[in-house]
Amino acid sequence: MTTVLLAGASGDLGARMIRALVAKGADVRALVRTGAGPEKTARLAGLGATVVEADHDDPADLRRVSEGADVVLSTLNGLRDVMVGVQTRLLEAAVAAGVPRFIPSDFSADYRRVAPGSNRNFELRRDFARVLDRTPIRGTSVLNGAFADMLTGQAPIVLSGRDRVLYWGDADQPLDFTTKDDTAAFTADAALDDAAPRYLEVAGDTVTARELAATMTELTGRRFRPTWAGTPGLIAGMAKVGRAVSRDDEAPFPVWQGMQYLHSMFSGDAELGPLDNDRYGPRNWTTAREVLAAR
Repeated sequence: MTTVLLAGASGDLGARMIRALVAKGADVRALVRTGAGPEKTARLAGLGATVVEADHDDPADLRRVSEGADVVLSTLNGLRDVMVGVQTRLLEAAVAAGVPRFIPSDFSADYRRVAPGSNRNFELRRDFARVLDRTPIRGTSVLNGAFADMLTGQAPIVLSGRDRVLYWGDADQPLDFTTKDDTAAFTADAALDDAAPRYLEVAGDTVTARELAATMTELTGRRFRPTWAGTPGLIAGMAKVGRAVSRDDEAPFPVWQGMQYLHSMFSGDAELGPLDNDRYGPRNWTTAREVLAAR
């Protein structure tokens, strides 16, 4: 049985990872901060995980909970202090404990090709990747595009109230989407795969703004129009201005960060490929249409 130490277990994606790993027969240690309340620990235990507490600022404590693990899987989320700081301490503890593999909290589009300064959250992932690649541990990053769950409202692309689908640049630019559950299920397979490569790229669906408009027209009976909102450069400029005047620079997902993500998608800079969807055999990936139909 593979033992997985899961950091960020109490988050939304972390809980989905626990369910997927347990379903695959893994022994999951759900890592929580020291002093986590009984409600949180009971919920994680109810998902089938063994809850372990550690001080995220204490290397010895992190090494203690890493001992005997086959892979450390991170679903931590935050800014530099978390994505680089805490993850680096977790990585160093894993190396010290002799853990052979580490899966960082990437779960994004392909951050490797985006221009410096164009996407803050991508840069944090790229910075940590440099740290990971300097260690003897075998790293595997799962890149899944944008979470398809955001199509139902969080991402300002499908505007149901206005019968519009916004796009920047080209209405036929391919956009990669994967649901959180599909991402968790694939990552669980990767965690159990000792031969997993450094990067795995998956997309539950790849669609264009024009195709999204046609899908919404079919689902609602109303005519949705693909609507040009400007060039990718325009939204990049809006993000730059938004960040300059923003008072929420320390928030994980301010409005300007969403603009940066849209620029990375519609410019094609963060497009995935070739895809590894079939690495662990055929599976029923959730399509954008299914996500929109369930909204």
